[in-house]
Amino acid sequence: MYGRLLAAFIMILGTAGVASAQDIKGDADAGAKVFKKCSACHKADEAKNTIGPHLVGIIGRPAASIEDFKYSKAMTEKADAGLIWTEAELADYLRKPSAKIKGTKMSFPGLKKEKDIANILAYLASLQN
Repeated sequence: MYGRLLAAFIMILGTAGVASAQDIKGDADAGAKVFKKCSACHKADEAKNTIGPHLVGIIGRPAASIEDFKYSKAMTEKADAGLIWTEAELADYLRKPSAKIKGTKMSFPGLKKEKDIANILAYLASLQN
């Protein structure tokens, strides 16, 4: 009996998985606060590049598509392979940019909290409307 319960429990755990940023409802106002970590290098409310490319309209945009920004070779290779910045791709990148795109120029270590990622995605989405 305990064996069956344990097997059922393991099966439930195996299918539960870890919540992704898309599973967590983000808050745009909270995302604006978290985005301050990004604002040293990126603008999201103005199509102006700084150290990094602007993020206006980033959701749904092809990677490395801002014409007047010099991207790393690693980023242009991902773009050539068809990377589109969907919310899922952005969430994955924001967790650890250097793991998602090995050789990226972006030195940001990533966001550890799924809620912060969801909030930034909500913030970026709110600017697209």
